[in-house]
Amino acid sequence: MLPETFMKKLMRSIVVVVLALAASVAAQTPNLAGQWQGTLQPAPGKELRLVFVLAPNAATGGYTATMHSIDQGGQGAAATAVVQGNAVRLSVAAAGIGFEGKLSADGNSIAGTFTQGPGSLPLTMTRATKETAWALPAPPKTMAADAPLTFEVATVKQSDPNRPGKLFTVKGRDVLTINTTLADLITFAYDVHVRQISGGPTWMESDKFDVQGRPQVEGVPSTVQLRGLMKNLLADRFKLAVHNDKKDLPAYVITVGPRGPKLTQNTSNPNGLPGLFFKGLGNLVTTNATMTDFAGLLQSAVLDRPVVNKTDIQGKFDFTLNWTPDDSQFRSFGPRPPAPATPDPNAPPGLFTAIQEQLGLKLDPGTAAVDVIVIDKVEKPSEN
Repeated sequence: MLPETFMKKLMRSIVVVVLALAASVAAQTPNLAGQWQGTLQPAPGKELRLVFVLAPNAATGGYTATMHSIDQGGQGAAATAVVQGNAVRLSVAAAGIGFEGKLSADGNSIAGTFTQGPGSLPLTMTRATKETAWALPAPPKTMAADAPLTFEVATVKQSDPNRPGKLFTVKGRDVLTINTTLADLITFAYDVHVRQISGGPTWMESDKFDVQGRPQVEGVPSTVQLRGLMKNLLADRFKLAVHNDKKDLPAYVITVGPRGPKLTQNTSNPNGLPGLFFKGLGNLVTTNATMTDFAGLLQSAVLDRPVVNKTDIQGKFDFTLNWTPDDSQFRSFGPRPPAPATPDPNAPPGLFTAIQEQLGLKLDPGTAAVDVIVIDKVEKPSEN
């Protein structure tokens, strides 16, 4: 047996070696915290300035990141950063954006390739100084919490029957909808599925309208304020009167999967509006959205019954979701092209599997007590 004093000296030597190795590794790990910026050239004579802001993440020992497209405005998008030696990877999953490059020997530039979807462009990101840093776009001004929820001016017109698609958005000060039925407007205003609407005329789900309204007060309205604006417009222009009820209905319930959520949190603009849009049926891009926003999108555009959020996940997130829709989904989008005679072996999975594999969530059928909007009175809107 070795003497105790020898063992103590040996252990002290091991500790010294381990600390020295840790210090050596730390010295070799570059500090990338700060603003990195570069210019894309997507076409001759056109330039787009791109910025990634990296901040240390104490929980992981890595970085959190935010991407800003300076010349396209808008709010920052949450990104991920992976650093391995001098290899740097930055990505914005919700937008299908990636950047991979090598850090220079002096640690002040990263030369690599920017990708979005199938396209790619060369890009060199340089570390910004106080003097060279580009000014980041200010977050849009939000509407005052006590602002009146009425439009200063609003138009409601029959939609062009030859115009495809459906849209609900905010552009500048204006709230816009295109190709939306009265049922679409009610489901948004009251945050319900169409199955949660009781009564109403036959034209409620067939006649389509374009709505444009400018709120009385400047600033971007929150989702709650948007719903209030739409409720008041429906009462004013459609003479809509309703009362509430409660029913047990077939529903889908979202919960957290057994291995936890796989979501990228977006803290760039806590008061900003969510962005949820389809780049094709079954290809959902989501930015700055809560789980309630996600559930609302599924029930309003994708599924044939209400969707209830029971995840208890707080905060806003960016993510993409790719799946192969079945015949029960996207019914309000009109006829679907026929399925290919030979299934694509590389096609994404179905919705339920995709949600679990890609988001770490579960979507299960069940029954839930949900609010029901009962229509007492409604009229077709008068011409503007």
